[in-house]
Amino acid sequence: MMWRSIIVAGCLVLGGCASSKSASEQAQNANFDKAEGSEVDTSDPRDPLESFNRTMWSFNWDILDKYILRPVAVSYRENVPTFVRRGVHNAALNLEEPSSAVNNLLQGEMQGMAVSTGRFVINTTIGLLGTIDVAKEMGIDRRPEEFGEVLGTWGVGTGPYLMLPALGPNDIRSATGTIVDNAYFPLADLNIYFNVLQSGVKLLEARADLVAQEDQLYNSLDPYAFVKDAYLQRVADKVNNGEEQEQSEEDEELDSEFDAYLDGINEE
Repeated sequence: MMWRSIIVAGCLVLGGCASSKSASEQAQNANFDKAEGSEVDTSDPRDPLESFNRTMWSFNWDILDKYILRPVAVSYRENVPTFVRRGVHNAALNLEEPSSAVNNLLQGEMQGMAVSTGRFVINTTIGLLGTIDVAKEMGIDRRPEEFGEVLGTWGVGTGPYLMLPALGPNDIRSATGTIVDNAYFPLADLNIYFNVLQSGVKLLEARADLVAQEDQLYNSLDPYAFVKDAYLQRVADKVNNGEEQEQSEEDEELDSEFDAYLDGINEE
């Protein structure tokens, strides 16, 4: 789905202004070095397929998002009653609890496994097939884990960054993890229509949440680099299981602005 594990070549961008400045300075420095006759590699080692990825970014953002995803997401938010949206979104997330339980177990997170298992049982039964998040009302918050995170804790690198057509920001490890996650019960037992519905609901909610934050992206000199660096930072944070690290105010602002965009969508 577009902008999954969705929705950001140079140094890690920690804010909109920083991303704009770094992209501009890289271009200027590259031209200066060429003029001096020296050869300097300004490519991003995390993004060896940058030419292809930028083409896919333009297709996704300038065509698919502009003419399809954004209008549909806005219409969905404005016309579907809040309680209906919340119910179907809760149900979509509930279907991922069994995979989170297994992935917590594979990382040795026994408490996380118990939480995910308990949430699935409670919400599927008392919560009317997950439409009501009864577990949250009981103080049992989600502990989502993806198999891509499992691979990360096992020391597997992300591999090349990928901007996939329609699927959005991704990487080899996360893409592999998604395939495994979809093989878990009950997602593996859903027919194609329910799978599309489950993914579509999460996608629409994530995209609608981004509408109020679009100016940050539009004002960036290089939106592609902005999204790439935010995505890769988000992937790293998820593998660390939210362990507190020293962050500047710009880091925290960037994380909060793109959290909804790249979550589960990454919900991730």
